Amino acid sequence: MKELKDNRLILIVLSLICIITIGITTVKDSWLLPLRTGVGYLLMPVQAGVNIAGRAIYNNIEETKKLKSALDDNVQLNSRINELLMENTRLAADSQELKRLRELYKLSDEYNKYHMLGARVIAKDSVGWFQIFRIDKGSVDGIKVDMNVLADGGLVGIVTDVGSNYATVRSIIDDVSRVSSMSLNSGEICVVSGDLQLYEQGKLRLSDISQNADIKDGDKIVTSNISKKFLPGILIGYASEVALDSNMLTKSGYLIPVASFDTLQEVLIITELKEDYTGSNDADKSLNDN
Repeated sequence: MKELKDNRLILIVLSLICIITIGITTVKDSWLLPLRTGVGYLLMPVQAGVNIAGRAIYNNIEETKKLKSALDDNVQLNSRINELLMENTRLAADSQELKRLRELYKLSDEYNKYHMLGARVIAKDSVGWFQIFRIDKGSVDGIKVDMNVLADGGLVGIVTDVGSNYATVRSIIDDVSRVSSMSLNSGEICVVSGDLQLYEQGKLRLSDISQNADIKDGDKIVTSNISKKFLPGILIGYASEVALDSNMLTKSGYLIPVASFDTLQEVLIITELKEDYTGSNDADKSLNDN
């Protein structure tokens, strides 16, 4: 810009000189003939200088126009790039959501004997794991306390509180959680207990196994028939490190849960209660769990 201003100043000065010298050359008096001749010689380089300065100014103006056009194009290009990046991020998120929904659909198909309702996780009460969390379905959607909640191929938890448009779920990893369970292979009864500290290692407690029970490492552990609140046959996880206790009367070990409790985003709620499924007489005989 400074160069452009300098060129303009030079052009103005040269133009004034040209005007003066042209005026002198137009005078017809003979006594001015030598002066006109001298001015003519002087005017030629001045005019050349004016032309050079004019071309320089014109070129600078054109370059400025091109630069402004390039800057405008760059702004538009950056705006378009940002739009494409946002669109790509949205499509990636949609793709991941579709993948999760397909997994939920497969899970729903696996437990098709139960009626289910999908829900999104909208909040959680803890910083780390989803031990207590809220979903975007409530009483207006038919959700009730003690309904079972599934995700990632198995049991996640149970509904503990219901509002009109939300519900609270306590997961099986919570310290107060106890689920009456059994081995899918042998039918032997056991209990899965929540333990947040232990879950940092990816495990829960597996206990109350009778001394002669046929439960071994790798066995599928599912909700039992005698559970008071959990419907039967829902996969919880896999037995691990099962061994005889020090009292020599019972066995215990660990359970590797099938569900992940650090990335829950969508869940399925079984819209049937255990008491409706078994009837009041069977419910009275069920093992208390929560």
